[in-house]
Amino acid sequence: MDAMNRYFRSPAAVIGLILLLLVIAMAVSAGFLYPRDPLALAGRPLIWPFSNPRFLLGTDNSGRDIAAQIFYGARISLLIGGVATAIAILIGILVGAFAGYYGGWVDNVLMRITEAFQTLPNFVLLLVLVAVFGSTLTTVTIAVGVVSWPAPARLTRAEFLSLRNREFVQAGKTLGMRDVQLILGEILPNALPPVIVYASVVMAVAILLESALAFLRLSDPNVASWGNLIGLGRDVLRVQWYVSAIPGIAILVTVLAVSLVGQGLNDALNPRLKSR
Repeated sequence: MDAMNRYFRSPAAVIGLILLLLVIAMAVSAGFLYPRDPLALAGRPLIWPFSNPRFLLGTDNSGRDIAAQIFYGARISLLIGGVATAIAILIGILVGAFAGYYGGWVDNVLMRITEAFQTLPNFVLLLVLVAVFGSTLTTVTIAVGVVSWPAPARLTRAEFLSLRNREFVQAGKTLGMRDVQLILGEILPNALPPVIVYASVVMAVAILLESALAFLRLSDPNVASWGNLIGLGRDVLRVQWYVSAIPGIAILVTVLAVSLVGQGLNDALNPRLKSR
């Protein structure tokens, strides 16, 4: 309850939550508001926004309803962002927990693997994975999660290093608790708050990475995503700029909302800020 009160005391965090709920509402209501295939031809190409009541946000180069693609694109962005974040956080927690708890050669090996992943920029590694394994929605989601785990791993390791010698851990060892019980039942719950906060950063980056892939036409072309729509609009950017601008604004709002929610969670869960 105290954490919730601290969260709602931040106006920016509340705004971020409202924006995120709006994006979620768009994703949920897409099938009700636009029951047809969002990639089906709906009218003549390149109708400007608000010039036709049937197509409030206009149509793209092929005559497809931009509003329908925006609503369905919210599903794709949240799906990829959420699943990729879960994959990255799960791998990061496993690697960081074992590295931080055991230390020694286990820490050295796992951290060298983590550093090997960090030597290449995320997007370059993502391009390699997509080129090798294909550009389906499932592949892209898993690839985004795989390239995003090193930072959560290092954060989890740092938390475990600071907690593994605390009194409650030593008491557990004295009572004969196994390492798995200590890691999952005692240390991990205390190490989770900063990892949960950082998950918002991972989710925002995951949405941007998928959009960048789609813009380069390396994501699944058979789904209505914001990145695909931006990539389609670059062919008419000088005259019909709205085709790229509208999904760009949607990405901006979603990433901003996730970032503000993460900032609010940091204020609410960070024990150093409780006295403020």
